Amino acid sequence: MGPATKRHSPRPHRQHRRFAHLLFYGLRLSPDKLKAGLKNWHLHVLVQLSTFLLFPLLVLVLYPFMQSSSHASIWLALLFLAALPSTVSSSVVMVSVAKGNLPAAIFNASISGLIGIAITPLWMGLFMQQQTGHYDLSSIYSKLLLEILLPVVLGILLQRYGGQLAIRYHRQLSLFDKSVILLIIYKSFAESFAGDLYAQVAWLDFALIAVVVLALFYGVYALIGIMSKRLHFSIEDQITAQFCGTKKSLVHGTVFSKILFAQAGTTGLMLLPLMLFHAFQILVISVYAARLAKREGIQ
Repeated sequence: MGPATKRHSPRPHRQHRRFAHLLFYGLRLSPDKLKAGLKNWHLHVLVQLSTFLLFPLLVLVLYPFMQSSSHASIWLALLFLAALPSTVSSSVVMVSVAKGNLPAAIFNASISGLIGIAITPLWMGLFMQQQTGHYDLSSIYSKLLLEILLPVVLGILLQRYGGQLAIRYHRQLSLFDKSVILLIIYKSFAESFAGDLYAQVAWLDFALIAVVVLALFYGVYALIGIMSKRLHFSIEDQITAQFCGTKKSLVHGTVFSKILFAQAGTTGLMLLPLMLFHAFQILVISVYAARLAKREGIQ
């Protein structure tokens, strides 16, 4: 009991950092922009279905092939990646660079995190109950509402008083956001390395994760492109659908992992596919965004 208590002692400080991060996010989340984004509902449905349905269904295809003792945890980590909501900052920035539908990007990226509070635990609960034998959904929802939704709602309510300050100091707040994420990730991976967790992940397994992550990204990106054309989207809407629909939030991933896998002690492993996916998606989408920004007819 002694070592376990010592390991979790810094948790209140991490909670305070995450609370402040989400509070500042709420300050910058304009209700007017959300209202403006409600009009293009075909685009919103495609993005959210891609985020919360298409991704998990593609990972479910691998389920029968990854049920050995060495691969079951890796598959669960891939499902965790697939079940996460989209990210806000990089989605909006990349859509802006590519001259896509920016109001729709803001709406989808913002609402995705709120939907994820309800959907992500449901996806994980379908399989974590089988592996761990313990999955208290009511307790998980309580923690998610307290640690994610509450600070965001408070930030929105406080926009009247601090919204302009949040806009004025958005660069400093962005640096704060990144610092909080890095601290959470560092803590998770440090604990995993200290417990020799990654000794269980062979190089072949690491290569398998990387291949699946690449295939997952390109598969979803291509499918969203096909569906966008079938729905006769404009190029701006297609850009937004593909950029927002293929993103996964590192912010929510780090917070969700602390709640969903607190008792499993495998937080670092659960974040590994997400880390690879996050780095890859930013690299590829930035290249696509720069290329699309140079298309004809755009000034």
